[in-house]
Amino acid sequence: MKTIGSALKAHLAGELTTLAELVAITRTDGVVVAFTTHDADLLVDGVSYRADGSYSDGESLAQKSELKADDYDVTGVLDSALIDAGDVEAGLYDNARVDVYLCNWADPSMGKVHLRRGWLGEIAQSGGQYKASLRGMQDLLTRPIGATYTPACRHDFCDGACGIAAASVTVSGSVSFVTDRRRFTDNSREEGAGIFTDGLLTWTSGANAGLAFEIAAWDSAAKAFKLWLPAPNEIAVGDSFTARAGCDKHFSTCRTRFGNGANYGGFPYLPGVGKLLDYPEGN
Repeated sequence: MKTIGSALKAHLAGELTTLAELVAITRTDGVVVAFTTHDADLLVDGVSYRADGSYSDGESLAQKSELKADDYDVTGVLDSALIDAGDVEAGLYDNARVDVYLCNWADPSMGKVHLRRGWLGEIAQSGGQYKASLRGMQDLLTRPIGATYTPACRHDFCDGACGIAAASVTVSGSVSFVTDRRRFTDNSREEGAGIFTDGLLTWTSGANAGLAFEIAAWDSAAKAFKLWLPAPNEIAVGDSFTARAGCDKHFSTCRTRFGNGANYGGFPYLPGVGKLLDYPEGN
C-alpha cells in the first residue's frame, strides 16, 4: 500500500499536474546517486536529484498485475556523467538498490510517492554503454529456497559451512611485472599449480587499493596471475595485494588440497542422469 501526503494526493487528483519522476540508486557502499526527468535539478526530502538528461520519460515503468519480471531499461542512467566507469567495473553498482518516485516539480515540499523498488541485475557493457536489468520484488519468488543435492560443493569457500579460515589460505605479495590490467607476475611466489585459480585477489596498495577480483588462472611456472576482469586502474610494479586460494568445489580438491573432506557440502557419489536412463540388457 502506497502512502501519499495529503497535499500531493490533492495535486494528483487535479485536472492539471506538474509531475516528474525521480530515481535514486543506492550503491553497495551506501552512496546515493539520484536523477530526475525534470529539466532542472530538484531537492526532495533532502536528496538532490540531478537533471542531466540520462533519465527520461522514455524509461517509464510498466507494472503488471501478473507475477512476471518486468523489464526496466536503466541504460541511460548508467551512462550518466555522474557515474564513474571505474566504480561500475569495481562492482559498486552490482545489486545496487533502485527506488523510483513521483513528485510535483512545481512544489517539491509536497514530498513524493514511491512507485517501485528493485535491484540492479548483471551489468554488461555493449556498444559503449552499460546495460542492466532491474530486478523487482517478484524476482525473489523465482529464487530456489532450501538445500539442493549436487555432486559439487554447495558452500562458498571459507564461509561458515565450509569451515576453512580465510586467513589460513591467504598470502601477501607484490607485483614484479605487469602485462596488462588482467595479467601480472609476482616473482616471490612459490605456491603450486592451480592453487590460486578461482581464488580472490584484493589490492592493498596502488591505484586499485581496496578492490577485489576473482582469479581466473594461476601459472606456477611463470608465477603469473590472470584475473577474470580487468582492473579499472593501471596496475604498477610494486603494487601490493593479498591472494586467497581457490577451490573448484570438487571432492578430491577439498579432501586432498585442504584436508576438509568432512565438511564437503556436495554429494560426490550421487547417481547422475545416466543412472536414471539405465535399463537392464537382455541376453
